[in-house]
Amino acid sequence: MTDRTTAVTNQSDEPGQLAMVFDLNKCMGCQTCSVACKVLWTQEEGEDHQWWMSVNTQPGLGTPKGWEEMGGGWVDGEPAPGHQPTRADFGGGWKFNHQEVMFGGRGRDTHLHPVDTGDGTTRWGMNWDEDQGGGTYPNAYYFYLPRLCNHCTHPVCVSACPSGAMYKRHEDGIVLRDETVCQGARFCMEACPYKKISFNYVRAVAQHCIMCFPRLEAGVAPACARQCPGRLVFVGDAGDPAGPVHRLVHEWKVALPLHEEFGTGPNIFYVPPLSPYRLHDDFSIDEDTPRIPPEYLESLFGPRVHAALDTLREEMERVRAGGTSEMLDTLIVYRWQDLFGQYTTDPSTLDRTPERVAVEFGRTATGRSRVETASPLPGGGPTTGPGHGREPRPRPPEGE
Repeated sequence: MTDRTTAVTNQSDEPGQLAMVFDLNKCMGCQTCSVACKVLWTQEEGEDHQWWMSVNTQPGLGTPKGWEEMGGGWVDGEPAPGHQPTRADFGGGWKFNHQEVMFGGRGRDTHLHPVDTGDGTTRWGMNWDEDQGGGTYPNAYYFYLPRLCNHCTHPVCVSACPSGAMYKRHEDGIVLRDETVCQGARFCMEACPYKKISFNYVRAVAQHCIMCFPRLEAGVAPACARQCPGRLVFVGDAGDPAGPVHRLVHEWKVALPLHEEFGTGPNIFYVPPLSPYRLHDDFSIDEDTPRIPPEYLESLFGPRVHAALDTLREEMERVRAGGTSEMLDTLIVYRWQDLFGQYTTDPSTLDRTPERVAVEFGRTATGRSRVETASPLPGGGPTTGPGHGREPRPRPPEGE
């Protein structure tokens, strides 16, 4: 059996909650997190267009296209039905004309391009508007925003699911679904205001980020975080007052949720991006106006974003003046292990046999008990619920 002594679980009666913090000042839009997730989780039938982790350029329409205006969330204590993203809204999953270009003798007459299937899916994709941003020269601006399931404290998708397939784990707050129960109603897609739930049209089930729970069970950080070359993703217990996630969110108050007004209590937080000052028409520096409009950042992260940015600037000034800042030292991340707390296990040290074992995940928020079949090891065949039926696949290389 797999040695699970490194796995961290909450055995108390109080519900636990894992959370993540993304420092947007360090994100360079390399898509390593997106690809790590894609390679590990969505290579099976019907998942070609799915990106459970995506990095979009802001300002931008993102993925699915125009998701911020699609509605959902909680209204007066009830799930609010929003727009159900279509296959064309997500785009991607393209088939290319390889045969024509490579073997059809037309290499001089045409070029590789997605084959238009007439359903609109070739008119958008996961990072379609990458690096476009907003503003005009010389004050153009943009930044990158990694997005995944928020594993919300009050997940509206769980309440909207008519079959009871979706649930929130008691011990760590991860939101999962039982795919053998899912009826493909897609009410979860309508209700989720972040639109981070995809639909598998082949298997007729909805699917979403599972925060790499088999890795977490083995003490390994999620793939998107572990493989980030910028050391910008913190993973930890939101309730641990000594952990960096709790300190950045609750003590220093520089990490904020995205669109808190949706009412779901997201547990993915962001350190907002600083920016250079704008330039006047004569190219002199306007030291009163940041290039990224503060009102735009407020539209994403709420009114607290101004205080968060002030705190970041004040700490930077203190260090420039010869002082020290524990907060900046935390954000710099001198050792990658400091990002993940107890989830720093090296996957190569784990016993990888048997490759598939039964894993009991305990109670849900409603007190029910569930048992799921999954490979707890980073390279094994993942599941989002019982009976997913995937076979183990090679794991991607681990980034430090």
